[in-house]
Amino acid sequence: MASPAAGVVVIVGSGLIGRSWAMLFASGGFRVKLYDIEQQQVTNALENIRKEMTFLEQSGSLKGSLGAQDQLSLISGCLNIQEAVEGALHIQECVPENLELKKKIFAQLDQIIDDQVVLSSSTSCLLPSQLFAGLAHVQQCLVAHPVNPPYYVPLVELVPHPETAPATVDRTHALMRKIGQSPVRVLKEMDGFVLNRLQYAVISEAWRLVEEGIVSPSDLDLVMSDGLGMRYAFIGPLETMHLNAEGVLSYCDRYSEGMKRVLKTFGPIPEFSGATVEKVNQAMCLKVPADPEHLAARRRWRDECLQRLAKLKRQMPSQ
Repeated sequence: MASPAAGVVVIVGSGLIGRSWAMLFASGGFRVKLYDIEQQQVTNALENIRKEMTFLEQSGSLKGSLGAQDQLSLISGCLNIQEAVEGALHIQECVPENLELKKKIFAQLDQIIDDQVVLSSSTSCLLPSQLFAGLAHVQQCLVAHPVNPPYYVPLVELVPHPETAPATVDRTHALMRKIGQSPVRVLKEMDGFVLNRLQYAVISEAWRLVEEGIVSPSDLDLVMSDGLGMRYAFIGPLETMHLNAEGVLSYCDRYSEGMKRVLKTFGPIPEFSGATVEKVNQAMCLKVPADPEHLAARRRWRDECLQRLAKLKRQMPSQ
């Protein structure tokens, strides 16, 4: 039998991200209501979750202290949003990345929630000031942006609206820690948040290096996967600076002039079109043909790698 639920969490939207959130909250012992507008979508999502949890348990990768069946017993589908939010301590919105759709959902939720529940969005790029403008419960709202696939990549960016209460961020931070995620506080909203700003900076320079004929697309990816990415899986760029000299002060004293010289050679924002798109696409398709079957197989391989890496990171001594 499942242990007593730690509370009720509502997932609004039963797509890939919604299903992952449902699994994560169930792994933490929470009772999960998975809300969507069509019965077939909910039925398909619950079946997908069942298969995924069964596989994870068989492969020794299921999160949490409960078995798959006990976790599954905590997840139920719901077609009535009023019923879904009853008794909820946290609502995680996971509908498609469309501002008007999300605003419509939040306006609807704003009418029926109490003053205690946290209202959170999984958006990857829409700003809280856009999403939550004019809501009566704006102090209870924030973005909790996961990284795909959330079950294997634990980072969650917590981004407040300018009027979000500090207690809302604190509660969500504690909740994410409880389900095994790694929450970070983005102290004020910024387009792209933090993860995508860093990702786009890397993509932009990667693109320029290929466009200018400095390196091939396949070798560029190797620089990251077998170079920078190896250490970035465990430490970030700032700690890398700290360890690559006798501390950050020593690093900046030693390397800042060289860094500034190189940074001045960075070009303008690429267009991501034309001959370079063809060149990069050809190289990527040579490695992974861009048909659904090959892409799905490669994603499964990626997820298995992430799963093993996540297990290794958990086994490393805590800091």
